[in-house]
Amino acid sequence: MTIEIDTGSGFCFGVTRAISKAEEELQHGQPLYCLGDIVHNGREVERLGSLGLVTIGHDEFASLHGANVLLRAHGEPPSTYRRAKDNHINIIDATCPVVLHLQERIKRDYDADKHHTKQIVIFGKPGHAEVLGLVGQTDGTAIVIERPEDVTRLDFSRDISLYSQTTKSLEGFRQIVNYIGEHIAPTASFTYADTICRQVANRMPHIRSFASRHDVVLFVCGHKSSNGRVLFNECRAANGHSYMIDSPDEIQPSFLLGHRATDDFSIGICGATSTPKWLMEQCKVRLEQLLPQQ
Repeated sequence: MTIEIDTGSGFCFGVTRAISKAEEELQHGQPLYCLGDIVHNGREVERLGSLGLVTIGHDEFASLHGANVLLRAHGEPPSTYRRAKDNHINIIDATCPVVLHLQERIKRDYDADKHHTKQIVIFGKPGHAEVLGLVGQTDGTAIVIERPEDVTRLDFSRDISLYSQTTKSLEGFRQIVNYIGEHIAPTASFTYADTICRQVANRMPHIRSFASRHDVVLFVCGHKSSNGRVLFNECRAANGHSYMIDSPDEIQPSFLLGHRATDDFSIGICGATSTPKWLMEQCKVRLEQLLPQQ
């Protein structure tokens, strides 16, 4: 029997960079706040909290003055930076470079449309931290569509510029592009930018391949992770014996029921872009403790 941890799972570049910045700042011994959970994984948030990182919301941020505040990889709207300037807050900006580039691109597009007649459309999850930062580049006027079928809400007689949250699916984005291309009026223009992060997108075929190689799969993911839910669905589509867990404590002996323990029996452990490697390692240890009981 084997237990394999997926080497392709774990923090993406943007999350790794944000956490490294937080750890570096915390070494200075000064109070450090983070605007929102630094990563959508409660266990990692707890770990950094034990080192002194204080997670706050926007209401608390608005009341701070002269503090050090880290902005996570998801990015923030321009209003956050204005508030920081007014309150003399020192910003440690850990916005993912991929997200930052996307924000700048949307801002240029919005500013170039002097009369703001164009529909700037973002394929993303409404209310998601990254999407709020993107919508903020358009003074709140961008249209957010969460699913390909939501594209019918658009006015195809007007110009459309389409962008995507960096962690959305390529397949869904392409469906939207095709639909708009087929329905846009001859008098209107349609432009689109594939702004999906390939480091994230490429995990989908990888996770399917990984899941299909094992008898049982444990997908380790924080309950708040949008990317995690997308990847888990891919995992479960490839292997019906896939289970999403937040921590080793959620591993149930029943996950292994009905599976005969043989020499070639294998369990795979994988996770989202917000899942720390150390947490997957802990899940492996817990599995090793449970297996002799089966």
